[in-house]
This record gives sequence, C-alpha cells and structure tokens, in this order.
Amino acid sequence: MSPTNLIDATDPAGPAAGTDLVEVTDLTVGFGTLRAVDGLSFRLPRGGALALVGESGSGKSTVASALLGLHRGTGARVSGSVRVAGTDVRSASEEELRRLRGGKAAMVFQDPLSSLDPYYAIGDQIAEVYRTHARASRRAARARAVEVLDRVGIPDAARRSRSRPHEFSGGMRQRALIAMALACAPELLIADEPTTALDVTVQAQILDLLHTLREETGMGLLLVTHDVGVAAESVEDVLVMRHGRAVEHGPVAGVLAAPAAEYTRELLAAVPRLDGGGAGRGGAGGARGKAEARGEDAGVSSGASSAAGAEVTGAAGAAGTGGGGAVGAAGGGGAAGGAGAAEVVLEASGLRREFGRGRRALAAVDGVSLTVRRGETLGVVGESGSGKTTLGRMLVGLLEPTAGEVRFEGRAGGGVNPAVQMVFQDPVSSLNPRRSVGESVADPLRARGERDEQRIRRRVGELLERVGLDGAHHDRYPHEFSGGQRQRVGIARALAADPRVIVCDEPVSALDVTTQAQVVALLGELQRDLGIALVFIAHDLAVVRQVSDRVAVMRRGRIVEEGPAGEVYDAPRDPYTRQLLAAVPALDPGAAARRRAQRRELAAA
Repeated sequence: MSPTNLIDATDPAGPAAGTDLVEVTDLTVGFGTLRAVDGLSFRLPRGGALALVGESGSGKSTVASALLGLHRGTGARVSGSVRVAGTDVRSASEEELRRLRGGKAAMVFQDPLSSLDPYYAIGDQIAEVYRTHARASRRAARARAVEVLDRVGIPDAARRSRSRPHEFSGGMRQRALIAMALACAPELLIADEPTTALDVTVQAQILDLLHTLREETGMGLLLVTHDVGVAAESVEDVLVMRHGRAVEHGPVAGVLAAPAAEYTRELLAAVPRLDGGGAGRGGAGGARGKAEARGEDAGVSSGASSAAGAEVTGAAGAAGTGGGGAVGAAGGGGAAGGAGAAEVVLEASGLRREFGRGRRALAAVDGVSLTVRRGETLGVVGESGSGKTTLGRMLVGLLEPTAGEVRFEGRAGGGVNPAVQMVFQDPVSSLNPRRSVGESVADPLRARGERDEQRIRRRVGELLERVGLDGAHHDRYPHEFSGGQRQRVGIARALAADPRVIVCDEPVSALDVTTQAQVVALLGELQRDLGIALVFIAHDLAVVRQVSDRVAVMRRGRIVEEGPAGEVYDAPRDPYTRQLLAAVPALDPGAAARRRAQRRELAAA
C-alpha cells in the first residue's frame, strides 16, 4: 500500500498554492488571570514542518487548540490573528470551523484514552470521521479505517479495527488516533505529543510515515512536543516556548547545534543520552549525581532545598508509624551501600499470564523470571504489546499469574502488597475525576491507619511539592492539570505509602525533559535515603539507561536479553535489542535523515 493511496485527498485539486498554510500574528490567550500565550507570532508554509518545543505549561497545546478554534465558547480570551488553510479562525462561522476541523486540518491529541469513545469499536470511530468529511459509503469508510490502521502499524488491522479502546495498549490507542487524523488527508496535521505513548520502533515508523506523507502530498505539520529528539527527527524549523512566549525560533539544525537562548541550552542539557557516560553504573542514584552536576537539583521540589527534602523524608517516617511501613525497615541501611544492597526484596519465578481461553488464549507474559534487590533499579524495555505492563501488574499483585509466583522478601503471597506500589502509565484513568488530587494522594495514608487530618494534609502538600507541584493545589481536580502534572500526582500517591519497591509503568512518558530529570533525581534521592528498589518500565531507552543498574529487554512476553545496563546498551547480544537502540531519535537532524534513509532501504529490501 503506497502512501499516495493512503491519502487520496477529498479535494482532487489538492491544496491551493500561494499563501502560507498557517499564519499566526500576535496571538494571546488568557484564562482568568493567567496568560497562557502572550503575543506569539509565526508562519508555516505549505508542506513545511514546525515544532513547538517547551516544558509542560509553556503554552504549546494552547497554541495548537487556538489554530482550530477550540477555545471558542470556553470563556478563554483570545486576541490576535490566526489563519489556517485560508480560514480566518477567529471570525469563521461554526460551519466553516467544522469544515476546517478534520477536513483541512486534523489534530492528534496528547491523551488517547479521553479522545476515543469507550463504547465503540476503533474502526467504527475512524469510519465515522471519514464519512462525515468525505461523504463516503459505510463500506468505503470501513475499508478506509482498516487501511489507515494498517499504515500506522496496527497488526492484523482488519480484525483489530473491531476492538474497543480498552482492548488496545496505550501505544496502540495513540496510533489509532493518528490513523483517525490521517483518514481525511488533511492539508495540515497538528500533532500534540503524538509519540508520547509509543515505543521507539513504532515512534520511528510514525515519524517516517509523517515525513513520507509530507514529501508526497505537501501536507504541513505542526508538531507539539517536549521531546527534542522527536523534533530533530521530524521538522525543519523549531520554536522554543516558555511561559507563553517564543524564546528562540529558527532552523532545527542551527537551534540544536548552537542554541542562542539560555533556556534552550537548559532544555538540551536535560535530554537523556543513549551513550550515558556511565549512566548504567549508578542506578537512579547515579542519575541524580549527573543531574546535580548539571545544576538541576534545585528544581526537584519546585525550588525546595535539600533540607526541605530531608523534612519530607522525616514526615514520611512520622506518617508511617501507625502502619509499620518501609521507612523504619529501610532507614538504617542507606540505599545501595553495604551488605543490605544484596538483599532480594522482590522475585518472580516462571511468571506466565494468559488472556482468553482455549485456542484463543494469548500468553502476554511467558515464563519470565527476575529478581529485584534492595536499592537497585531494574529497567524493563520493549515494544508496546511485549508484556511489560502485564509483568508490572503481576509484580504489584494487581494481576494473578496463570503460572509461576511472585515472592516479596522471600515470602509468596497473593493480592496487593502495600510495600510494593505502582505508578501507572495513564494518569487520567488512574485518578478519580470527582475527587481532588489531594484526596487521591491521601488514600494510602488513610489505608495505613493515619487519622490526623492536619498531618495528612501537611504530608500530601509535601509530596506534591516533592514531585514538582504546588502543595497549595491540594483541592484542585485532575482536569485542572496538564498531562505531565497529572502523572506527577500519580507518583506522589505511590510515594505516600512509603513502599519498599515501586513499579513504575512509563512514569515519565508524559513529562518534558527537565521534569524527567527532576523526577529521576527524586527517585535517586529516595533510593539513597530509604533503600527503595525500582522496576522502571519504559519505552524511552535513553531514560532507562540513565536510571537503571540492570536492564531486561522483553519481546512477545519473554525476556530476550538481561544484564548490567552498560553491557546491554554498549554491546547488545540480541538482534532485537540492536533494533530498539537503532530506532532511538537522534538530536542531530543529519543523523536522523541518514537513519530514515537506512530504514527505507531495509523496508524496501
């Protein structure tokens, strides 16, 4: 199936030539007293590609929404001029906006779970979008849905098109959203963190696909991302944003090679690198040391000092006295030093987990054995569908193994163990939208017997600050936070139980690079002070190298390679591991282009 066939445009004449595809002049967007975007101007030519790069809260997604008029009717104050594909977005009628959205310009949102209807099959939802804009028959729309799902890498697309969103992994849901956006062959694709939930090989496929579509059809791309590597792979120009303003704008090669703004240099310094420079030797504690060397430690607690961090640790011990928690057990031995470092705290033996029955049973995890020692970090990497999350849920006790067992400190047991906590991949579905974030973080404290509401509220505030949030946001609700901020709330909730082991399922996938560095530094501090062990499940191989002592590579439910992080990354034995490492985005646009050409040659061979 050629890319040309994939995007047979609804307008046979193709896009009109002449004016820029996107023209933004002095755009300002305000919410109450907050000015999210402040006097931003930029242009995107037809067929061009521009990345908006910056931390969470910099205004990137607000700009993307303004291009489609999504702030209309929300109470937001919008001023300035916005033209997209010839449409004046601010003065357009509702009918003109409907034609623009999905037809001329399509958007892929950051959170796939909230963007897909849980009651309808994925294929039906894509077909509905196509029928709305192309006025196609039901049969043609269904065929189109299967076509685009296959093009974005969904295996057995015809069968999986009948699946509902909950039957897809996080990465597959994001791919389905990208397929939906591509269905109507838009002139402009606005992609808000489109590869956040994807593993590196699928990320490379999606970025290659977008590049090919742009080459052959003239489609423009506006990419919103916190991943500087993704920007280097995907665009010609980059606009770096901070506090709603542009701090640097220019060709991506020049900006990344010689950034003029100090803030851009800070962003690049925080990007984890595959070469690591010995990152695999020190676990998260070693990563913290590198973060301190880069001057990032000051941001770990939103400006809190090391003394404040010690106060939080002390509060953890005080809050845990009623529950006999991990702080007292681990507090005397330090993190990774001494004889205690050799203690096995979590062990899996022959784990197997099947879904379905009889001949249709699927082994998501098949014969996995591993150990996790006190104070160490075991990184688990692999593609979506490799069994990483299923393994993590069995380690925590949320899933019962079909065969094999999990032992904590030498004792086998069923059900959830409070000493083994989990940070989930999707913060939206793991936080109750009807409860404040403070109440969600407080749940483990109350479960352990704490009844003093003042102490609970104080402890929750400390935990929120520890993960980079404002402790005064205790009474806010999940929808009032960005995706990255919601993930930090999930991390704070896991820390509230003072666990011995934390299983982190993509804990930094939604975070910008500077916040990633802060969270990694925080995890290192916890390991050093409390002896906490981490199982770090992620698709970002650079982050995994930065935090891990040992790494296990999973494929199709099995561990294909395991060893010290330095050995696995520097001298991988398994071809699959080498394939994963080759797909990691490069910060050099020239190197990215060469890798893309190599992937094309391999695909054509």
